[in-house]
Amino acid sequence: MTATEMAQTEPVLALVAVLLLLSVAASKLTRRFGVPMLLLFIGIGMLAGSEGVGGVEFTNFEVAQAVGVTALAIILFSGGLDTDARRVRPVIGPALSLATVGVGVTCAIVGAAAHVVLDVPWETGLLVGAIVSSTDAAAVFSVLRSQSIGLQGDLRPTLELESGSNDPMAVFLTIGLLTLITEPDTSIGDLVLLFSRQMLLGVVLGLVLGRVAVAVVNKARLGEEGLYPILTTGLALLIFGGTATLGGSGFLAVYLAGIVMGNRRIVHGHSILRFHDAAAWLAQIAMFLALGLLVFPSRLVDVAAEGIVIAVVLVLIARPIATFVALPTRRYTVRGRLLLAWVGLRGAVPIILATFALAEGVEGAEALFDVVFFTVLISVLVQGTTVASAARILGVGEAAPDKSPAPLAFNPVNERSNMGMHEYVIDSTSPASGRQIAEIGLPKGVLMLLISRGSTHLLPEGTTVLEHGDRLLVLAPATHLDKLRTVLDGPVADTTT
Repeated sequence: MTATEMAQTEPVLALVAVLLLLSVAASKLTRRFGVPMLLLFIGIGMLAGSEGVGGVEFTNFEVAQAVGVTALAIILFSGGLDTDARRVRPVIGPALSLATVGVGVTCAIVGAAAHVVLDVPWETGLLVGAIVSSTDAAAVFSVLRSQSIGLQGDLRPTLELESGSNDPMAVFLTIGLLTLITEPDTSIGDLVLLFSRQMLLGVVLGLVLGRVAVAVVNKARLGEEGLYPILTTGLALLIFGGTATLGGSGFLAVYLAGIVMGNRRIVHGHSILRFHDAAAWLAQIAMFLALGLLVFPSRLVDVAAEGIVIAVVLVLIARPIATFVALPTRRYTVRGRLLLAWVGLRGAVPIILATFALAEGVEGAEALFDVVFFTVLISVLVQGTTVASAARILGVGEAAPDKSPAPLAFNPVNERSNMGMHEYVIDSTSPASGRQIAEIGLPKGVLMLLISRGSTHLLPEGTTVLEHGDRLLVLAPATHLDKLRTVLDGPVADTTT
């Protein structure tokens, strides 16, 4: 590298460093004021852009799309690793209904509104509906955590599974409608075949390759612990890219593979989870900054009126109707469905999908991108800042469990280890709440290591009385987990193996 090339590279690295540091610093505002991180990161990108104080000229939609898609794959894989299959299994039906029927209903209603408001052909209007049909529950959870609000019953696992599985449906609808616009000879039968292939390959390859990835990690014997997270990152990107190359949904496959890996015993599992949590944060920051750089704030003013109308239709009409249509009435109360409807927060995925239209050269794609971006901003600003209040008003919120890092970690170094350290939260309905440890009947071979109560830590004794909100660190063999759950009857907050 020449001295001139180095001189050109150093300012870029300095700018990247400043943007990363600003993003990390801005994240503190989420905890203090409940501002969604997505909004902060995009705002920093806009400030650094060509019309902001940074003056960075960035108009390469293909690069932004590549960054966004790669980042989304990393985020979905991390989300899968952190998903407790035991919790989401009972809500698979409702969540998938929201992710398919709900997305389709949202697309149709918003598409009709876009057709009228933007005065565009039906195909283009439905394209706008497809682009904004996907939710971003990750941003909602950051707000809930920052304000210590949990969700009762099946609401949270339903949102978790919906957020991980509705992106493929939105991607399919977007690609299908783009195909109809750019290739008018395409038949509905071709689109049905495309959808079937994407979903089937996404599910099958995600589940199968997730098991293969577990075996690869456990048999690798790399010697160095730091290499294992790199191995899982490579496997995740291979699953995503390989599935997409074969015509399947890479997003669905990598999310399911993450669930499979996160719910099985893997070597250095604790280190892998921590690494991918950090990688997901870095991916979110990079994705939002890149998308923010693409935006020309002056152009948003021109589409403000149309964007507000579409956002109102999306938030107040399309999402509520889609939620009530997709969810069974017996399982979810009216208040619960209203909360799920309000939590239909839009995020980075619609903005990424809007770049697809730009890359395909669709007529008026720049205006559509601006409308989608403005709609997402309205959704994040209005819904993202009021989720906690909505949960309280509807009476479906509760105190969120403490998610601070555990002071101890047990990290098995091979797959033959039968022992693992697990974290349980004692809730108000637990039979262990208000009882001494000696009275609850812990299975033989199970050792309670530590009790976290608020900001203090207690060494458990037989006479120690367990209280609502206690976090228990328990060392137990895998064969005893079912009996342990029966004794404690508290939700698993995290598994460190």
